[in-house]
Amino acid sequence: MNEVRRSTRSRAAKLASLPLGVAGGAARSIGRRAMGRGNGELSEEILDSMAEQAFSVLGELKGGAMKVGQALSVFEASMPERYAKPFRESLSKLQAEAPPISAETVHNVLDQQLGTAWPSRFRELDLEAARAASIGQVHRGVWADGRDVAVKVQYPGADEALRSDLRQIRRVAPLLRPFSPGTDIKAVIDEITESATAELDYRTEADNQRAFHAAYADHPFISAPAVLASAPKVVVSEWASGTPMTKTIAEGTAEERRFAAAGLLEFQFSSPTLARKLHGDPHPGNFLIDGDRFIALDFGAVVDLPTGFPPVLEQMMGLALAERSDELLELMDAEGYLAKGADLHPETAMAFLQPFIEPLRSEHFTFSREWMQNIASTYGDVTGEHFRTERAFSLPRRYAMIHRVLGGSVGILCQLETTVDYRTTVEEWMPRIFDAEKEGRTGGSE
Repeated sequence: MNEVRRSTRSRAAKLASLPLGVAGGAARSIGRRAMGRGNGELSEEILDSMAEQAFSVLGELKGGAMKVGQALSVFEASMPERYAKPFRESLSKLQAEAPPISAETVHNVLDQQLGTAWPSRFRELDLEAARAASIGQVHRGVWADGRDVAVKVQYPGADEALRSDLRQIRRVAPLLRPFSPGTDIKAVIDEITESATAELDYRTEADNQRAFHAAYADHPFISAPAVLASAPKVVVSEWASGTPMTKTIAEGTAEERRFAAAGLLEFQFSSPTLARKLHGDPHPGNFLIDGDRFIALDFGAVVDLPTGFPPVLEQMMGLALAERSDELLELMDAEGYLAKGADLHPETAMAFLQPFIEPLRSEHFTFSREWMQNIASTYGDVTGEHFRTERAFSLPRRYAMIHRVLGGSVGILCQLETTVDYRTTVEEWMPRIFDAEKEGRTGGSE
């Protein structure tokens, strides 16, 4: 039986196999550290056991597990390398070795979605899958007009499997938290649940892709494939060739990694202006590099920004950059970024936010795993001041996905380990961020 179509009960049982004793041991260790009893450091034995079990479960499930795995992949830059390497391998296996559906099943799905005359729309179509997608698989073909096309077909039963996985996958969260301290992995999974269920209708994805294709039609080095046909469980688009960013991260030259990073920066910061949308699934498998072209794929998860990037977020970033802590804290409180009853000094909040503003302070910034790991270690130390400060903050639901996308993009930049013109790119597309800083330099006043 197809892996995706296993029963909800058996899929839940697989997740239930996670060793509660190991998770409990980790929780007790963290608890002792928080209570001040003993050093509370997670032993290598516990970490190794947790890693093995988490990788095993992620590697054997699909549907929601793959979606969550893709989202979490951006956090591997903050992991110690001994865990980051098997984590990368597990996630690569998760996508590359997904069980294919039969040619007969593919034919039936196409009959149902495109009509029984669908063969007349193709010159040829390979019914053997070319690659796996998160809740479907991609086939290569030739459209009637001679264009090479990618045909994404949703796995039969993927909707039930995805919902089942997403209900159960939270059990993995305690096992992953120690490898990415400071990350609210459960919150990420909750958010993925909402957006992933919306991705079950490929027509929405196709509409998003059409918008991005049109927005970047004249861009000098960024593109998105054109959509040729769509249905609830099938989407046909132009075939995109190139080197997956996962491969660029693993073995790309310095120049290839630099270009990939520059392309990602330009894409994420320009899209709110050009497309009025933000690509909502930033993981390396969704981007290709073809010479001097940066190609974006998979538009199932998208943040709609009809008026562009939220001005209030630009204002916050600007006040933080200008170190106007009193105004920043007042604005954050008004927008729901402070927990109820929080008593936070402006200078304390400013110190907490400084590492996130650091890349904007110079023309060039080098992103690296070491930089990310240092931040994760600092903010994940339950005995440190930043950990206590973090409890005073809250994340408004309306901005949660934007923050995840931007944070995920930084995670990819750290995996690429390269120097980029971060400030220059941000200033080109979001110049208002730098208004407060410029006022300070020129002696301007409000």
